Amino acid sequence: MHYLVAFLIFWLVPFLVLAKHTEKTWWPQSVENRLVLAKDNRAELIIALNSIPKEQQRGMAFLIENMPDSDLLNIKASFLLENHDLAYKAKQQTPWGKEIPEELFFNNVLAYANLDEKRDPWRKEFYELCMPMLKSCKTPTEATQKLNSELFKVLKLKYAPQRRAPNLSPKESIAQGNASCTGLSIVLSDACRAVCIPTRIVGTPNWFDKRGNHTWIEIYDKGWHFTGACEPDPKGLDRGWFVGDASKAQHDSPEHAIYATSFRKTDIHFPLVWARDIKTVSGENITQRYAKKDSKPTNTVLLLVKVFDQNKKRIITNVSISLKGDNNIKFEGKSRGDSADLNDFLSFDLSPDKEYLIKTESIEKTVLTGKPGTQQILEFIIERK
Repeated sequence: MHYLVAFLIFWLVPFLVLAKHTEKTWWPQSVENRLVLAKDNRAELIIALNSIPKEQQRGMAFLIENMPDSDLLNIKASFLLENHDLAYKAKQQTPWGKEIPEELFFNNVLAYANLDEKRDPWRKEFYELCMPMLKSCKTPTEATQKLNSELFKVLKLKYAPQRRAPNLSPKESIAQGNASCTGLSIVLSDACRAVCIPTRIVGTPNWFDKRGNHTWIEIYDKGWHFTGACEPDPKGLDRGWFVGDASKAQHDSPEHAIYATSFRKTDIHFPLVWARDIKTVSGENITQRYAKKDSKPTNTVLLLVKVFDQNKKRIITNVSISLKGDNNIKFEGKSRGDSADLNDFLSFDLSPDKEYLIKTESIEKTVLTGKPGTQQILEFIIERK
C-alpha cells in the first residue's frame, strides 16, 4: 500500500504543479499584457481582478487595460475595489444608473481619474455627501444642476486665480479652499461620477484670441451637455459665459481647438497646458460641437470691460455705456468680481467707428471703436477705502 501511495505522489504532484501554473485566468490577453508592465505592482492588480463579482469583471478589466502606465506601477487593489464597489452601487441606486450603456459607464463613471491629478480616493466621500442632495432628482440634468448649485457652498470651495497648482485633486482643492477652473471641474466631475452621472472634462489650450486656456465639464443625459463648474445657470445646462469664445474655436488648430477627456485610450491626447510634455491623458477633438458652422463675419466690435480696486482685485460694480454726446444709456451691466474666471469679462457688442462714453461709479472713459469683427479691452481702477 505504501508503495502505491508513493507511486501516485511521484507521478501526480508534477501534474498538479503544472496545472496550477497553467490555470486559465478569466481576463483577456490585452489585460495580461498590461499586467506585465505593472512589474512589482502586478500582485495588487491581480487581487483587484480576482476580488469582484463575475458580472463586474469587465469593468475592472477596462480600468487596468486603459489606465496610464504610472498607475499600473502604483495603484493599489484597495483603491480600485472601493472605487469599483461604490460605482456599481450608485448605478443600482440612482433612477438613471440602470439606463447608462456599459461603454459609457466604464469610461465616464467607473473611471477614477479625469486628468493627471493626484490619485486620492474621492468616491466614498462624494457618494455619502451627494446622494442625500439628490433625493428629488429624476434625471442626470436635474442632479448636475443641484450639485453645481449646492456642492461648492458645502465644501466652502471657490475659484481663485492664485492657487498652488491648476490640477489639484478634490482632496487638495478642498483643503486649500480654492481652485482653478480645472480644479473645480475635477471636483464637479468626480461628484457627478460618484452618483453615476457620466462626465468628462472639456477644455481648450488657448482661446481664439490667445487670452489663455479654460476648462469645464460635460455630462451625459441622452447626449452630451456642458456646464461651467461652480458657475451654475438657473436656466439650465448648455449655457455659460464662454459660449461665444467657444463658438470661435478652430478644429484644425491644436492650440485653439476644444478637447474632451477619455479614460479609454484614443489616438490623440488631451493637452495639459501646465505639463505640455505629458501626453498620457487620452482625448478627442470635439470642436465641432461648439464652433459655429459657416458663421457670417460680425458687424460689431466686442468691448470687454474689467474693473479693479487699487490692489488690482477685480470688483463687481455697475457699468453703463452711451454714445458720446448722448445722455441716453444704450447698454449696462455689472463687472465681474474676483471669484469669476479670469477670462470671464463684462462684454458689449458695439457699433464700429463710434465714440462711446463708458461710466462706472465716479469714473468715465471715452472709447473709439475700431473695425467690425475686432475686440477691445477697457480697464478701470477704482480707489476704495
